[in-house]
Amino acid sequence: MNHLALRFISLLASWLLAGSLPVRADDWPQWGGPLRDGVWREDGVLDRLPPEGPPVRWRTPIGAGFSGPAVAGGRVFLMDRILDEGASADVKTQWNYRDKTKGQERVLCLDAASGKVLWKYAYPCAYETAYGSGPRATPTVCGDRVYTLGAMGDLWCLDSATGGVVWQKNFVRDNHADVPLYGFASAPLVDGDRLIVMVGGQGQAVMALDRHTGRELWKAGTASEPGYSAPLIRTLAGKRQLVVWHADALAGFELDSGKELWSVPHPVTAGIAISTPAIEGNRLAVSSQYEGALMLEFRSGAAEPNVLWKASAGTVPERQWKKAGFNTTMSTVLLLDGHVYGVSLYGETCCLDGDTGRRVWTTLQPTSGGTEPRERWSTLFMTPHGDRVFIWNDHGDLILARLAPVGYQEISRTHLLDADMPSAGSRGRGVVWSHPAFANRYLYARNNHEIICVSLATSSQPRGGEGDENR
Repeated sequence: MNHLALRFISLLASWLLAGSLPVRADDWPQWGGPLRDGVWREDGVLDRLPPEGPPVRWRTPIGAGFSGPAVAGGRVFLMDRILDEGASADVKTQWNYRDKTKGQERVLCLDAASGKVLWKYAYPCAYETAYGSGPRATPTVCGDRVYTLGAMGDLWCLDSATGGVVWQKNFVRDNHADVPLYGFASAPLVDGDRLIVMVGGQGQAVMALDRHTGRELWKAGTASEPGYSAPLIRTLAGKRQLVVWHADALAGFELDSGKELWSVPHPVTAGIAISTPAIEGNRLAVSSQYEGALMLEFRSGAAEPNVLWKASAGTVPERQWKKAGFNTTMSTVLLLDGHVYGVSLYGETCCLDGDTGRRVWTTLQPTSGGTEPRERWSTLFMTPHGDRVFIWNDHGDLILARLAPVGYQEISRTHLLDADMPSAGSRGRGVVWSHPAFANRYLYARNNHEIICVSLATSSQPRGGEGDENR
């Protein structure tokens, strides 16, 4: 079967078998969008960014945080953190240092058309995490409920219209879980009446709750840490299942019972399983900073997937950096038409052959540019849209490009946000490490001080931003 046919089947399966979020097609109600696959399928979107930049609809001041926005029902949901009066704002950027600061985590609800804050819910939350500026996980919106997870394990179910508390749990208090070095970060996942969360620990790597009450339905798997990767629902080897990547393994579970279907050991240094698994057809790819990339292949009737290949993390920067390994840190890789695309630690944007893991090409153009790597912990958030990809880099630039085995083709780019998040890499350069949302033909993106709404509609398209039903 050729790769184009495989991609069509994979897309159809995603539509039919993804987690059941009752949303309109132009919403972005959770991490990765409506189907949690990071693909933007809306039409009427511009094919080139204007030289003067796309029109900014609104800007709204917010607090610090890495949490990406979710957009649903004409509203924007995100999390931030405000320090207590007198608390030091000097957050250390040592990768293994736990900052201890006092403050409040907040859930914010904004009007998607104006940026006006409609409601906010705040709660005290003292931090003991590395990079302790704010929350990490993107909210998950399902109808009249919004589910949020804070860095210290506070899981909230709020009324999406008012911000009223429906129920609340804390993983440390209720499940005796340990707070990961970088805090809890895996976005909650809704499947029907279930809410699925990554907790970590003996027998509770992943947990399913009644999303209406917070009652525990099942817990399964063992993980030294929960990792930072978002759980997914996909059909692999003919079976719809929950797919997770935690600090010790990749694994699949039955959704009704939590029974483990398969597990492939893949321990990662410092628990940094961050990248959301990329799935196309019967293949699954992940990449990490220290352990490199891994490709699994699922076969009908086989109990366990086959490890197709591993790509080393390499030793970049080095003289032969273009031939070094592949070690994405925080960015999710793309698996498109049988090839893997992603960015390595020092900004090398790469294409890998999906059959072998061999590098096909390498470029620095989307990150630092130039001819030699110079920025550590480079991050790209890549969102496919038709035959193009919207790329959000950690400088606050939006790039429109094509990714193909023949090479990287940049169509246009524009700068939208100041890179004001602290980074330990490249002498403490500022970064933007928050994934944007694409909804209603708009881009919603944030840094540590503001969230912006930018129109990406063609000039002939309406820009109502309210999720018009006739689109």
